[in-house]
Amino acid sequence: MSPTRREFVQWCGMLTAISALAQENQKRLPIAFSTLGCPTWNLAKVLAFADKHGFAAVELRGLEGNLDLPSYPSFSRERMAQTRREIADYGLRIASVSTSSSMHERGEKRKKELDDARRSIDLAQALEAPYIRVFGNSPDSEKPVVPGPDLRSRVATGLHELGEYAGRHNVTVLMESHDDFTSSAVLEDVFRQADSEHVGLLWDAYHTYTNGNEDPEVTVKKLGRWIHHTHLKDGMGSGSDRHYVLTGQGNIPIRRQIAALHSAGYTGYYCFEWEKMWHPELQDPEVAIADYAQVMTGYLRQIGIS
Repeated sequence: MSPTRREFVQWCGMLTAISALAQENQKRLPIAFSTLGCPTWNLAKVLAFADKHGFAAVELRGLEGNLDLPSYPSFSRERMAQTRREIADYGLRIASVSTSSSMHERGEKRKKELDDARRSIDLAQALEAPYIRVFGNSPDSEKPVVPGPDLRSRVATGLHELGEYAGRHNVTVLMESHDDFTSSAVLEDVFRQADSEHVGLLWDAYHTYTNGNEDPEVTVKKLGRWIHHTHLKDGMGSGSDRHYVLTGQGNIPIRRQIAALHSAGYTGYYCFEWEKMWHPELQDPEVAIADYAQVMTGYLRQIGIS
């Protein structure tokens, strides 16, 4: 039976709307945010907010106060297919499944850290996310040290082991530049020892600048080949008096950080990490995350990313 003229017009209109939506999603800038900044939100609210403010992706670091993401109900085996559809319906991607697994541990603690990371690799594969995040750290991260040969080797060995597992699941393991591991020289040594195509760097540009005392151009020149994902945030003050502020209102050279990445051919997300989970006094996510989207849109367009 042939369609009526009204049905034909409605059908054409639907196709036009779908095409417009697809084009809109394709034009999204490569910005993301970590759910560390909205620790009480459920997945549905995260996705709706990301879509409303033009984000292309979301980094998962806890939902509704639950940091053990593989146990979150929406990620159960029975629910996973529906969850993937919900993410796709918004035109979004999961940038990373970010864990607190640390590669410095020994013995039984080390086994638990590696097992937890493998669970997150499995989750990342199920969500079609390209990365998980882990840490290097040291036995006492409150008292930073320059990682010695033994610590570097231990961390590199853990990264290599996870990289072997991740590679079979189409996932890459990223160690964040954080705590004791903020020096480009140290990080380069660790990644060379790890010697895996499925291991790389999550560049927390704030920490290499404030703790590592490196200009962004230096960090990117030395480590660019390993940088797959980023954490960006702004701050004011210095030393123990330093505190986080809204994007563009501090003294962290964020424009230079993204320009250095762009010049090096970086194609990943520019991800906002607002540490509301650890610092409840910070601005609420409705303000801070929306502000980041607006400010970063201006920054990225200034350097020719559109």
